[in-house]
Amino acid sequence: MAKETKYIFVTGGVLSGLGKGIFAASLGNILKSRGFSVNMQKCDPYLNVDAGTLNPGEHGEVFVTDDGAETDLDIGHYERFIDRNLTKISSIMTGRIYTEVLEDERKGKYLGKTVQVIPHITNKIQKFIMDAGKGFDIHIVEIGGTVGDYEGLHFIEAIRQMRRKVGRENVLYAHLVYLPFLETSQELKTKPAQSSVRDLLALGIHAQIIGCRAEHEIETEHLKKIALFSDVDVQAVVPLPTITSVYQVPENLEKSGLGDYVCEELGLAKRARKGNGWERYLYNLEHTTGEVKVGLIAKYMSNEDTYKSVNEAIQSAAISNNKLAKIVWVDAEKIEKEGVKVLAGLDGIIIPGGFGNRGIEGKILAAKYAREKNIPYLGLCLGMQIAVIEFARNVLGLKDANSGEFDHGSKNEVIHIMPEQRQCMSEDDYGATMRLGAYPCVLNKGSRSYELYKQEQISERHRHRYEFNNDYRDDVTKAGMLIAGTSPNKHLVEIIELPKHPYFVGVQFHPEFKSRPDHPHPLFNGFIQACLKKLK
Repeated sequence: MAKETKYIFVTGGVLSGLGKGIFAASLGNILKSRGFSVNMQKCDPYLNVDAGTLNPGEHGEVFVTDDGAETDLDIGHYERFIDRNLTKISSIMTGRIYTEVLEDERKGKYLGKTVQVIPHITNKIQKFIMDAGKGFDIHIVEIGGTVGDYEGLHFIEAIRQMRRKVGRENVLYAHLVYLPFLETSQELKTKPAQSSVRDLLALGIHAQIIGCRAEHEIETEHLKKIALFSDVDVQAVVPLPTITSVYQVPENLEKSGLGDYVCEELGLAKRARKGNGWERYLYNLEHTTGEVKVGLIAKYMSNEDTYKSVNEAIQSAAISNNKLAKIVWVDAEKIEKEGVKVLAGLDGIIIPGGFGNRGIEGKILAAKYAREKNIPYLGLCLGMQIAVIEFARNVLGLKDANSGEFDHGSKNEVIHIMPEQRQCMSEDDYGATMRLGAYPCVLNKGSRSYELYKQEQISERHRHRYEFNNDYRDDVTKAGMLIAGTSPNKHLVEIIELPKHPYFVGVQFHPEFKSRPDHPHPLFNGFIQACLKKLK
C-alpha cells in the first residue's frame, strides 16, 4: 500500500515579505528532526515560466537545483533547513502551469472541452503538488504572494480543493499575518491579522495555524484575541518575533509546541526529536569570539537577498570557526570611480556570480588587489572569469584580455563562447547555451581544492554561459596559475588557483548553493580559515 502523504499549506496576509519561506522551512526542519520524511515546494504567482529571467535586484537571487531548475530563493531556504537537495518540481510558477495546460489543449487532451481556470488550471496545480509529495510523510507547500492578490487566486482555490481530493485528515493550513505597532498609542494591533484570516476564510480556507510576525513583544492577550476572532486553538497561534538569526526559528517553533500540535492535527505519531547538527551551530552562533571582515564585490545593490546563498555560506563558515562574519558589500562601480582604497581593511574578498558588463572593471581591480596584496580571494562563477581576465592582463601582459560577454572585439577572449555553443545560439534565443545544474568535476590531487574537498571527483551546480578559453591554458599554467579542476574529459576548466597565494581560488560553479548551516561548504570554510590565519 502506497504511503499516505500529509500536506501542509502555508499562506500569508496583511503584507508581503513576512517570511513565509523561513516559517515553512522551519516547520520542515522540526518535523524532519522527528524522523519524518519531508519535501517542500513553492507556488509562485508570477507569469514567468521560471525565475531565470527575474531581476535579482527586485526578487533576490536565482537559486539553481541539481537538475538545472532556476528557482525562487525560498528553495535555497528549504534546502538549508531540511538539508535535502530539491528538484525542479519544488518550484512552480504560474507561467509553467499555463504553458502546460495550453500545450495539452493544443494536443487535444481536453477532447474539445472549454479550457478554464477551474478545473483545468487548478487540476494541473494539484497534480504538481501531489507528484512532488509522492513517497514523503509530509509535503509542505508555500503559496507566494499575499491572500487577496488577483494573481494568486488559482493557487488558493487549488489548495482549497485539496482537502476534498486527499482527505480532510491529510491537510493542514497555516497562515502568516503581521501585527503592526502604533507608536502613538504604544500598542500592538491585531485587527489587520483578523481581517487577513477572514479574507482567507472568504476564499474557502479556514486556517488552523496562525503565525504572528511582529517587531515588538507579543503578549498572551494578543494571541488569545487572534484565536478567538479566528476560531483557532490558542496553542495554534504562534508568536514569531524578530530574532538574531533565522536559524533560531525552528527552536522557537518547538518552544511554542507547534511540532507536537501539527503531529496531533495530522494524526502523526508523536516522536521524540533527534539531534540534527543545528544544536552545535546555534551554540557556536551564541559563543562566537570576534569577527572576520569579508568584502563582497557586488553589482546588484538594491536588495539584500541578491546574494542570499553567498551571505549564508560565508556566515556558516565563519560561525563554524567561532567567528561572526562582517560582510561588507562593496559596489564594483565605486571601485571604478574611487580605486582600490575602498577595499582597505578587508580580511578577504569574494566576487560572486552575475551577468552583463556593468561594474566589471571594478571587479577586475578587486581581483588584482587581492592577488597582489595576498588577500584571500574566492571567485564564484563570474568571479573565476574575472580572476582569469585579470591574470591574463597583468601577468601574461595581454592588456586587451577580456570575456566575449564584455568585449566582442577583443583579440584575446580568455573567456568565450565555445564553438559547440555557438552552433546552438541565435540572436533571439541564448537559452540553449547555458550550463545549468550539477556537473562533475575532477580535482587535481596537488591542489588546495583537493585538500579541502578530500575527494577526487565532486559535483557542483552551474549557471553560466561563458567558459575558460582552452587556447590560453598552457600560457596561464606556465605563468603560475594552476588548473585545479576540470570536467572528466578535461575539456572544461572548472577551478583555477594560485598555489603561491595564501588563498586564491576561482570556481566556474556556485558552491554557495550546497552550503548548509551545520556543515559549511569546503571552499568557504577554507576561505574563512585563510582570512583568520591572515589576522593572526
